[in-house]
Amino acid sequence: MRIRSVALAAWVACAFASAAFGAPEDFPKPASLEPRVAFWKRVYSEVGTDGGFLHDPDDLSLVYEKVSLPTGRWDRTSQRHVENRKRHVAQVLRNLAHGKRSDLTADEQRILALFPAGAGSRTLRGKAEAVRFQLGQSDKFRAGLARQGRWDAHIRQVFAERGLPSELGALPHVESSFNPEARSSVGASGIWQFMPSTGRLYMRVDASVDERNDPFLATVAAARLLKSNYDAIGSWPLAITGYNHGLGGMHRASRQLGTKDIGVIVERYRSRSFGFASKNFYASFLAALEIDREPELYFGAVRRDAPEDPERVILDHYYRPPVLASAFGVSLDALRTVNPAVTNAVWAGHRLLPKGYELRVPRDPLRAAPRVVLASIPASERVETQVADSAGTHRVRRGETLSRIAAKYGVSTRALQRANGLRSAHRISVGQRLVIPGYSAPAPSPIASAAAAAPPEPAPADRVYRVRRGDTLASIARRFGVSARDLATVNRIANANQIHPGQVIELPGGSLTARPEDRSHAGTYTVRRGDTLDAIARKFGVGVSELIAHNGIRNKNRIKVGQSIYIPGPPEPPATPASEPAPAIAASTPPTEASPTTPAATDLAAAPAPAAAEPQAIATAAASESPADATPVPAALTEPAPAPAPVASAPAEYVVRRGDTLEKISAITGVAQSELIALNRIRNRHRLAVGQTLKLPPPPAPPPSASETAPVESAPAGAGGA
Repeated sequence: MRIRSVALAAWVACAFASAAFGAPEDFPKPASLEPRVAFWKRVYSEVGTDGGFLHDPDDLSLVYEKVSLPTGRWDRTSQRHVENRKRHVAQVLRNLAHGKRSDLTADEQRILALFPAGAGSRTLRGKAEAVRFQLGQSDKFRAGLARQGRWDAHIRQVFAERGLPSELGALPHVESSFNPEARSSVGASGIWQFMPSTGRLYMRVDASVDERNDPFLATVAAARLLKSNYDAIGSWPLAITGYNHGLGGMHRASRQLGTKDIGVIVERYRSRSFGFASKNFYASFLAALEIDREPELYFGAVRRDAPEDPERVILDHYYRPPVLASAFGVSLDALRTVNPAVTNAVWAGHRLLPKGYELRVPRDPLRAAPRVVLASIPASERVETQVADSAGTHRVRRGETLSRIAAKYGVSTRALQRANGLRSAHRISVGQRLVIPGYSAPAPSPIASAAAAAPPEPAPADRVYRVRRGDTLASIARRFGVSARDLATVNRIANANQIHPGQVIELPGGSLTARPEDRSHAGTYTVRRGDTLDAIARKFGVGVSELIAHNGIRNKNRIKVGQSIYIPGPPEPPATPASEPAPAIAASTPPTEASPTTPAATDLAAAPAPAAAEPQAIATAAASESPADATPVPAALTEPAPAPAPVASAPAEYVVRRGDTLEKISAITGVAQSELIALNRIRNRHRLAVGQTLKLPPPPAPPPSASETAPVESAPAGAGGA
């Protein structure tokens, strides 16, 4: 009976193994792909990242030369060296194309021997124009074999549970060398190199957690995606290629050529998007699979990392990382290592570890169970709500550099690099979200955490609050039990990340009838750095059209530091029913001092920006036209001056500045883009010249009420990465 049980168990194990391993026909290697597979085996096992191969991109059997990088890494010096070698090989091919067959150099003899006898001049000339360099990967592949040990058992289990061939577990060798910190220049991330858009279909990808970087969670997502590809197209070579190129592209290739033969598709399918990487993706997978099966043949003995097996606990509140690290008795670096899905924004202290997140902690037999440790954390360290989504972050767009982003927000590149835990200032990717130091809320202290859960304070009698250092719009809203959106609307705040100490905030639910800076009598105001006409109008409760009319201003965007602006006195009270509420007047106080991390006072849009909007630096007209060494003049109303006679409003103008776009000008002036195009007869909306004068429609006549709403300027909305 015992023998029968053992035999049955062995049969079950064999059946499970046969299901886990793909059949030979699942992963065919057509004869036409063999040179490609051989080439990638050389790339993965023969040359490290300190060298590479010069080769032909179409016929990978044509490897002209093995190149060693002079600095041992890919940098400008090595790039110049490779370009010189490419030109040398191209010249050798051109010499041979011209019929040279005697007095050949060693390089000419070696390269000529790569071609079949009688190779024509046309063939050789074409090859001279297409010499390509491929960086070696052997050191990365060997390191990947070691790292693979951490997650190999998990990968096999996940794929077996879904009835997928275990061979698919070799795909991360091609994608990332099993490096969870791998980031591509186009935004792919993690060992399975998910793009943000694809990752969101299967995982959580937001400002706090990016599960693409968690090998355990991303493996489940990769299994689902690969199974979906296979179910849709019925071919593992095409499903794997579709992982890189997209399933829609593989459907088009199959329909166009009338076949699912990967060899035929690679050789004959032509598409601008089906480039070198896509053509070679399946061949590189086969090469990686062969090495993965017998790594000792290529690298000798390989020591595998031990499997990761951390303890896990679901967070019942929002927490600061140092609080959890201290509670579990581990370093912050150790906690970060086992939680790669947590974003830099959390580790930098700009966001909190989210409620419901499955925290992993290194095992410790002497420590209490994770749920017991979590329950022991003081209530003052538990937070009920997350900080505002995307507060103080920027999503990297195509073509941006770290220094350019730093300059945009007025911070140093080093500070930006440090805040995001970046080892290199040259390694950012499209779609990556960067924390902007100085623009986001600081991590809450225990006092702030306790305050978050406390009941709201009663609003002041005058329903006015002056911003203090460390305040955010969300924290002010929580403090007084109001909506952050209502706060933004009442105070015409377009960007919730751009409030500053000293700024006056009106609390919803009441109306302001008087403030220190509201006009109480006629007088003049001296323009300071950072002022705009809209800001001055709001400051003194005056309509913009009133200021334009009384001061003879032709262009509201052209006021200068030191210019005197006449502030008209209060109008006669309108005859309104006693029951009609007085209109609310939003005011803002300009900052007392400009700093690189504190944007100057500027006009803000009436509609609040969505919570996920990226902070945008808003440049004011006054700041752009004032001399760099101008000294701010203290704000004071002088003796009343006689008001000039009202001047008829002439059609306004706008002078194009560096960085302006039609969309931005439309947002600043409040004039629709179509109207700007028609009024100025613009033929190409993308070709505006600096200094160009654009006509604007005349401003509308001011309404009779003293509560006139000033025209609105808004910052251009930021765009996400690719």
